[in-house]
Amino acid sequence: MIAKAPYKRIATEEAFATGEQFRLYGKLLDGGYDDPGFLSLWGFYLRSEAERPKRVREMLLDLDDLRIRHMDESGIDVQLLSLTSSGVNPLPADEARALSVSANDEVAAAVARHPTRYAALAAFAPQDPAHAAKEIERAVTKLGLKGAIFNGHTRGEWLDDPKFWAIFEACEALDVPIYLHPTGPHRDLIGPMLERGLDGAVFGFGVDTGLHALRLIVAGLFDRFPKLKLVIGHMGEALPFWYYRLDYMHGVTVRAKRYPTLKPLKRKISDYLRENVYVTTSGMPAPEPIYLCQKVLGMDHVLYAMDYPYQFVADEVAMQDALEISDADKKAFFQTNAERLFKLG
Repeated sequence: MIAKAPYKRIATEEAFATGEQFRLYGKLLDGGYDDPGFLSLWGFYLRSEAERPKRVREMLLDLDDLRIRHMDESGIDVQLLSLTSSGVNPLPADEARALSVSANDEVAAAVARHPTRYAALAAFAPQDPAHAAKEIERAVTKLGLKGAIFNGHTRGEWLDDPKFWAIFEACEALDVPIYLHPTGPHRDLIGPMLERGLDGAVFGFGVDTGLHALRLIVAGLFDRFPKLKLVIGHMGEALPFWYYRLDYMHGVTVRAKRYPTLKPLKRKISDYLRENVYVTTSGMPAPEPIYLCQKVLGMDHVLYAMDYPYQFVADEVAMQDALEISDADKKAFFQTNAERLFKLG
């Protein structure tokens, strides 16, 4: 049991699943769906009878006693819930629309049952951007959800295509953040990772998500939507560590007019990282990367997360309790940054 702290510990990347989601994933697995990232991820977590995937499935589906007991044991006051990867992204459009609605209703009911312990982000179907924008609006204004989450590429498509930008427009208009979460790497990336078992959270998720985030930035997302807030887990998928080289090489490449698709931006990549991007520590509790991100992005842009249930390790909470930062900064890290960003409380 982790001791109480003089701040709330708000965990901001905590996954749940629904029975319908698992049913539809099983249908994809049985029906010859051709996405090696999805097959690797959910062929294991949904079909393996090894101890870890069985336990993860149980924890994903529980939004009551088991989850709250785990929160109490690890000192977590509030979980910000989101539909587990791969979300609705692998599904055909009709199934994706229906699952996004039912999952949002289900998680809103869980928040209503446990209003002091949960908040949640909305799922949406990128396959139908107009429906996605309306569902985000419904989830935020009618259900009280606190933002939206998307899980990487959607059936091989990247969300920097302007046809998807109604989704970002909706989030900016509602003044809610949108969380970019990993899924299995895109088929154009995954081959060498699969050969060595590196396609999942160990490496492949970060490569795919970091690339997706960077594509959005260089496509001009934040020039088009300057008030949009984008959240990236796992310490920003390495982008804060690369900020100087990203700025330098992007600038010289644009000036050289090397790629017709690479256009000038109003600001440097690092400016967007500092002003529009927030990162969480999900799965990355070691202090040194946290200190670096706090220095690069600012104390108010780094938030605590656990990555439950995939990385449920109570000792990691104590590691972050022991960060060598001021009491005020520690409270911001665990509590008030999340309260401000997601409008909690």
